[in-house]
Amino acid sequence: MTDLVELLERAATTWPDRVAWRFDPGQTLTFAQVKERTEGYAQALRSRGIKAGDRVAVMLPNQAEFPLLWLALARLGAALVPINVKYRSADAAHVVSDSGAVAVITTEEFRPLFPEIVPLESLTPEPGFEQGEVDPHAIVNVQYTSGTTGSPKGCLLSHNYWLTLAGSLHFEFPHLEATDVMLTAQPFSYIDPQWNVVAALISGAELVVLDGFHPSTFWAEVRRHRVTYFYCLGAMPNLLLAMPPGEKDRDHSVRVVQCSAIPPARHAELEERWGVPWYEAFGMTETGADIRVTPREHDELVGTGCLGRPATHRDVMISDDGELMLKGPGMFDGYLGHPPPWRDGWFPTGDLARMDEQGRIYLLGRLKDMIRRSGENIAAVEVEQVIMEHPGVRLAAVVGVPDEIRGEEVLAYVVGSATADDLREWCSERLAAFKVPRYWRFADELPMTPSERVAKKLLDRSAP
Repeated sequence: MTDLVELLERAATTWPDRVAWRFDPGQTLTFAQVKERTEGYAQALRSRGIKAGDRVAVMLPNQAEFPLLWLALARLGAALVPINVKYRSADAAHVVSDSGAVAVITTEEFRPLFPEIVPLESLTPEPGFEQGEVDPHAIVNVQYTSGTTGSPKGCLLSHNYWLTLAGSLHFEFPHLEATDVMLTAQPFSYIDPQWNVVAALISGAELVVLDGFHPSTFWAEVRRHRVTYFYCLGAMPNLLLAMPPGEKDRDHSVRVVQCSAIPPARHAELEERWGVPWYEAFGMTETGADIRVTPREHDELVGTGCLGRPATHRDVMISDDGELMLKGPGMFDGYLGHPPPWRDGWFPTGDLARMDEQGRIYLLGRLKDMIRRSGENIAAVEVEQVIMEHPGVRLAAVVGVPDEIRGEEVLAYVVGSATADDLREWCSERLAAFKVPRYWRFADELPMTPSERVAKKLLDRSAP
């Protein structure tokens, strides 16, 4: 397959009556219905003047119309610009303005966020669509990064990006097949539900889409839909572990969980409680699926924090300054309106990493997330992991704050029941003294990016 349109046509022919998507709550659509609806929406968009090369912003919750419109735009050679429903006037306006979107598709609730652009209203499928030639190199997404450390930038994603990412999950581990039931609970504005859609089209698997991630009911939904595979990230594992254990914890059909940033100290606990292996996986909006642990090395690597080895389509290098560099097919086409990011053909991830003698990758922190205290370099992620191991902590984020004497000091933000004295003692037993946070701030919650990582750019970096 060379493009998403061809992929959808194949799926509708191969598995016409099989359930493709099951939105809970929402519609259930077969592969044939997905094909029919995308044609109808493509005609509706075309009749409203949308053409090849246009960019259309979509701000919708997790409902079938989101991926239907995405695939419909791809049929026209136009690009989707996803907007997270948590965005408000400033961040939504940035995405629309920066992307050059010619239209917005949204609900009445979000219309006031777009005073400068007329939303497309009453958009329903229309008959009479004729498919033109599809350019496999065309951009189908202007996908904005989470903006963990700076303003979000628009990643240009082509058909090839999605086919490479999702194809690797079918042809390689976890070998998704038509017998699988996948589940996603992340917002459709993020790439996870989107690659789930493409993986389902490639493999014939059913995709269950929840309206959001709800820790207290998540495993009940997994059981009810007989899910065999899901991916999660960020704070999700700790939030799941915070739920009371139950006698049905192991009563499910899941065969594989893939997760980014599995908390190393709780990896074995996750597997013991739910009786299923959790596999670390690394990827980025810019690069897709890059590095993963597979069954061959899973048992050896539980609790180590190891990312595993590169996928077959990805080359990995550690630069002289310790930065993780990636190269290979199926990556993004650059940032909209920004200079090309590549260095001699390699993409600089901004992550510090090391590679062991067997070619396995370990993250050491973010290049821009290092704290320089009295001449010592401190990786924020290392301190965060130690804090997160404390039983009274649900979430932690560590940042540097200016200090006239030491250059920078270490400030830790914590969500949980532990006190500063508890955590200071805990860290002192496990870290060098210069790594132990001097300052502590406690909160009921921390600002999060769409990818469920702490939005550190929004944290106050002044000394308490």
